[in-house]
Amino acid sequence: MGPVASGAKGADGAPASVLRQARLSLLLALLLLTGATWALTLYHDLMMEAPGAAATSDGAVAPAMPGMAMGGMPGAAWSAGGAAFFLASWVVMMAAMMLPAAAPMIVLFDAARRSREGRAALSTWIFVSGYLLVWLAAGVPAYAAIETANALGASWTDPAARVDRGSLVLGAILLGAGLYQFTPLKRVCLRHCRSPLAFFAQHWRDGRLGALRLGVLHGAYCLGCCWALFAVLVAVGVMSMGWMLLLTLVVFVEKVLPRGERVAAFFGVALVALGAVILGRTFLGPVMS
Repeated sequence: MGPVASGAKGADGAPASVLRQARLSLLLALLLLTGATWALTLYHDLMMEAPGAAATSDGAVAPAMPGMAMGGMPGAAWSAGGAAFFLASWVVMMAAMMLPAAAPMIVLFDAARRSREGRAALSTWIFVSGYLLVWLAAGVPAYAAIETANALGASWTDPAARVDRGSLVLGAILLGAGLYQFTPLKRVCLRHCRSPLAFFAQHWRDGRLGALRLGVLHGAYCLGCCWALFAVLVAVGVMSMGWMLLLTLVVFVEKVLPRGERVAAFFGVALVALGAVILGRTFLGPVMS
């Protein structure tokens, strides 16, 4: 038996109008949650841009490698408090960027649960929590990469170096992220994200534990689809509002709108071209000067 009932009523006899009202309530809740996370992200970005916000606890400004910096987040030198602060900010940022693209999957899950069990509110938010749990885990290597870059900042910006190594890393990440858009793994993960009905038909589990499992599994496919794009975000600066908005739009279009696969390919070409330009300027700059 599939997870979505075909009748006009739910398992408890709830009419279709009640199910539609519940769906509208969920969409409103997701919209409010997305708006709140974007507001928090923008507030945090503005606060970090304030004079002295990027200073460390001893008053010194943390070094950062160009294109591979905290992007407004203060360096924490591998402290537990710094890691907790970063991960909390990271999850808020991921919720802001990913919930719009995940909304169709969340709404369909809610409808399926109501159709089968007559209620879904708690299970739906467990599903969302499982989804965000994956992105919380993804924040750990992001934090490690950023702190490593901050620790290496002084040596990577040595003016005596023949090649700007910060630009070299940035160009390589952009090039790699662009090429990843054409890999089989990207296509498989994107196909799962673009096909909620097929995803639930293949992986459906009942119960709250099943909701958590489904959320984690969907998050894993979403991470497999988008991790390279967020590597770009780490490279250009976490909390970079321009890149956040651009990547949010790209992720939404490639997952939700028709011909999203073509958008993914087009953006891949753009990233490859941008990475190639940066690498070319990095290597040719010292030669031309």
